[in-house]
Amino acid sequence: MAADRDSGPAAGAKPRTGGGSDAETRPPTAPGAADWDEAVRLLLTAEDITLLAHVSPDGDALGSALAVGLALRELGRSVRVSYGDDPLVVPSSLEFLPGQDLLVPHTEVPEEPELVAVFDAAGSARLGLLEGRAKAAGTLLVVDHHASNTRFGTHHLIDIDAPATAVLADELITRLGATLTTDIATALYTGLVTDTGSFKYVGTTPETHTFAARLMATGIRHDLIQRAIWDTCRFGYLKVLAAALAGARLDTGAAGGLGLVSTVITRAERAAHGIRLDEIEGVIDVVRKSGEAEVALVLKEDDDGALRASARSKGAVDLGRVCGAFGGGGHAFAAGFTAYDPPAEVVARFRDLLADALLPVAPAQATPGDDA
Repeated sequence: MAADRDSGPAAGAKPRTGGGSDAETRPPTAPGAADWDEAVRLLLTAEDITLLAHVSPDGDALGSALAVGLALRELGRSVRVSYGDDPLVVPSSLEFLPGQDLLVPHTEVPEEPELVAVFDAAGSARLGLLEGRAKAAGTLLVVDHHASNTRFGTHHLIDIDAPATAVLADELITRLGATLTTDIATALYTGLVTDTGSFKYVGTTPETHTFAARLMATGIRHDLIQRAIWDTCRFGYLKVLAAALAGARLDTGAAGGLGLVSTVITRAERAAHGIRLDEIEGVIDVVRKSGEAEVALVLKEDDDGALRASARSKGAVDLGRVCGAFGGGGHAFAAGFTAYDPPAEVVARFRDLLADALLPVAPAQATPGDDA
């Protein structure tokens, strides 16, 4: 099942219609011409390039990194792609992605890389085991669309109004002068449909569909991509999902009376059915359907006992702010964090924070937010 997860005509994301913070108060973060020109110069002159997705990558992170990696290889550049998980395992829903021969484990990334480009990571902590090597890079280019991005690089291509990092990756590929091949388009389309929830979420514009049409025109199998991301799972996942739904709790008094639905998935439950952590990312998309709850929270215990949290709002609560209090982040309507306290304590603290994160949006007008 699916993982949770512009600037110019080529990117296909204008006019901008952000899905999070008030546009009148947020700082302008769209890259300018000079930012794009410098990024292109860096990538075309570097002798060795490392492209990173965030840990436990979703379709937008891994799709964007692989798309740019394929483009750079087409242009004759020396390039590798990685992310800071150990072992490096491609999520089952993304096993179809082209360009996986570019992937290397974190141990094969140089200690002090010449140039690192990071995709879809709002902060350096999202790089996991590769955080130190990224910080040691001579040049660190951050390509992202999260409003919570901490601008941790030496150079930045950040547009919080782009519906997916794949939009920025496409613009970068275009400016590099690479050909939009079917393989590159497949990777970009994967990122686009992941972070737009298959075009359901706030931030999807007519230009988003124009971008998708351009990608489809290359001959990609959009039906197979969508099926792999959204509609395929192992049988064991269904058993874990059933347990998660059976344990779900509805708190109608939370979030100022708008409601919170939450559940916990233990590592024991996953182990009983042979299901990896990456395979349960889609549980949040089922739990969030509850009509009585504005906010959904799923706590997933990883193999080390930490709780990986996925949170979703239908438009009335700024979850980026809530999850930021736990050291996480993301979009206003889709965010996450990692916690180490008992699940009941984490849910209680999360609930307490919701009251101070209400947005001036009527629930009836709210729409689902971007996946983180």
